[in-house]
Amino acid sequence: MEKMNDSNAKQMYYGWKIVAAILTVLTFTSGLSFYNHAIYLNALATQPAFNVSTASTAVSIFFFSSGITGLWVAKWIEEYDPRICISVGAIICFISLLLLAYVSTIWQLFLVYAFFGTGFSSSSLIPATTLVTRWFHRKRAMALAIASTGLSLGGVILTPVTAFLVGSLGFTLAAPIIGAFYIIGIVPVTWIWLRSDPESMGLNIDGDIDEPNLKEIAPQGEGAIMQTVTPGTDYEANLEENITLKQASASRFFWGVSLAYIFLMMAQVGGIAHQYGLAREVLTEAQTVLAIAILPIASIVGRLIGGWLVDRVSIRLFSIIMMVLQASSLSLLSGGFNVISLYVGLALFGTSVGNLLMLQPLLIAEAFGVRDYARIFSFSNLMSSCGTAVGPALLGFVYASSNNLYARPYAVAAAAGALGLVLFLLGGKIKKAVVIS
Repeated sequence: MEKMNDSNAKQMYYGWKIVAAILTVLTFTSGLSFYNHAIYLNALATQPAFNVSTASTAVSIFFFSSGITGLWVAKWIEEYDPRICISVGAIICFISLLLLAYVSTIWQLFLVYAFFGTGFSSSSLIPATTLVTRWFHRKRAMALAIASTGLSLGGVILTPVTAFLVGSLGFTLAAPIIGAFYIIGIVPVTWIWLRSDPESMGLNIDGDIDEPNLKEIAPQGEGAIMQTVTPGTDYEANLEENITLKQASASRFFWGVSLAYIFLMMAQVGGIAHQYGLAREVLTEAQTVLAIAILPIASIVGRLIGGWLVDRVSIRLFSIIMMVLQASSLSLLSGGFNVISLYVGLALFGTSVGNLLMLQPLLIAEAFGVRDYARIFSFSNLMSSCGTAVGPALLGFVYASSNNLYARPYAVAAAAGALGLVLFLLGGKIKKAVVIS
């Protein structure tokens, strides 16, 4: 393996280029899929075959398909080059958008949305967070915070562009252009800058230089044992890479995180999906435009601050604070319904959105290491995808049964977030299951 020498030791660690590339990839995947469902389905709603209930079901199918596909994606990227998986996912999304413009029946819509979810899973969070986890250990939180900012940037930058194209050209003409954005924005960046892991470039995680030191790992004295370690990487951190999915799934903490995120994502995605309707309930058109911009901007700022804080405080304590913030902000949105309370509620909710999305992969990596990270996270992500899939439909159902008012739906979302917090607390503290295989 080629090693770093003194002449390039001071160069920027290549892992930060990985972070920038992933930020770009996530900007396109989120901006052209996650944040765009309302635009696509509103365009299709002009057809007699579709209605609000059908649209909500299609979005649920998208997220559930994404979660199921994630199990296969995790296996693929552990055995093969992740760039292939990301590129294939982008192509699938391109094809899905082409087909979406021509669906005319409910079964066609559901089938295309299942296919769309497969492409989204292959090109988004699982390969992205796996790559960041492989390249960073000490600065993993900040690296993931920066990379996952793309999830919010997509909504800020690309969703308005998509809305403009659909409004100007019509969905049939706009869909192929939007699909082309998927290919252009993801595939070149993926093949030019992304690499599987530091070892593939002759580097060490975090960019540490190979100048091994002797570190004592047994008590001093006649029987002292010395172990060669890489600077900046402690012995326990090396051992934690031997945690397998089977071992992780036997821990209470794994189930605490995974079950909690079912309800946290139910509350989060449901709240995001209905924010426009909530704002329109009491605000003017101009006030609504400002309101829906607050959440993604707060998400970006909150995530960057959170990435800096997580390296300095207990990740478990920070997670608890964010879960409390989510439930509190949703409660505020369910009860206030004036301009100030709505703006403040959306800003606080956005802060929790940005950080909770980042914290799930960080909690998994912190507890179980990098060896089987992709499979462990994909299994946890499958469970949280169930909440993601149910959230918009559940709040839509409660809205329809509440005289088309949003107070009760957001109260339900707040309760779901509170339940997620309780389940997380029941999972106990992070205990690194260090084993030697």
